[in-house]
Amino acid sequence: MTTADRLTGAPAPAPGAPPPAKRAAGSTVPRHGRTPPSDRRRRRRRAVALLYLLPALLPYTLFAVLPMLHTAYLSLFDWDGVTLPSFTGLGNYRRIVTDPQLRAAAWHAGALILFFSVLPICVGLVSAAIVSRRAGRRGTALVRTVLFLPQVIPLVAVGILWRWVYADDGTLNQALRAVGLGGLADAWLGSFTWALPAVGLIGTWVVSGLCMVLFLSGTQRIDQEIYEAARMDGAGPVREFTAITVPLLRPEFAVALSITVIAALSSFDLVYITTGGGPGNSTVVPGILIYRLAFGGGAVGVASALAVVLTAVISLAVLVINRLSREAP
Repeated sequence: MTTADRLTGAPAPAPGAPPPAKRAAGSTVPRHGRTPPSDRRRRRRRAVALLYLLPALLPYTLFAVLPMLHTAYLSLFDWDGVTLPSFTGLGNYRRIVTDPQLRAAAWHAGALILFFSVLPICVGLVSAAIVSRRAGRRGTALVRTVLFLPQVIPLVAVGILWRWVYADDGTLNQALRAVGLGGLADAWLGSFTWALPAVGLIGTWVVSGLCMVLFLSGTQRIDQEIYEAARMDGAGPVREFTAITVPLLRPEFAVALSITVIAALSSFDLVYITTGGGPGNSTVVPGILIYRLAFGGGAVGVASALAVVLTAVISLAVLVINRLSREAP
């Protein structure tokens, strides 16, 4: 028994018993079942943070999470929106897989990824590279504003504007006739061949400015000394672009790809204003089909199932994009 044990009255250990374990300095092992003060402070800070989030979390739960759960519930029923629903289980989901019209809508949405995602990213990347090299020169701010302007115009106004452009006597056909190419004039939004590409090019025009701004913000965080070192090694503008700018913009690529893929897969208002899904079903996308089934076809259950599948596909696409962007070298 040590002197400290004699002073505190601690009992001596039994012969042959292992010595008592010493508590490490700064240990938070609770005594007599009490919660350490540091844990209580941590829980209090977490509760305060949740209180700050509550004003935003409550409306989001009421107007987004609960309707989403209700839509998933309705997808299990055959319901026309008026009479009593009948339970069908996964029957609506099987119909989505086997219905040719639903598969065609999925193909159209996939085709719009080219116009809403791939082309805008390419155009935005080149525009950002050109504008960043002209930073500080006269007119650069005006160019940025003009290129980004389509992003802030309501899509309803954009659709109406481009309907005038694509009309039989619209700006596009008049320009073709003025340069002697009147044989190429067509009713673009009424053509079974060109309606979907025509709508897609509108999306390219709208989204390219957003991609440019995202990439411009990324180029501003790149250290200029890297470019100076590359120029000293004899690298030209193209080499700087491919070897420095593009690899260092990987986070911006992930953001731009996520936003544009979501816009392509969930497109509705632009297609609805320009073509309404026509001519025939040549521009029908999942958003248009959900609207038709729910409010015009009396198939609320199928529309709900399609909405659930579309949400799952968009979520999976964003998850894959983010995972690949993190794992890329």
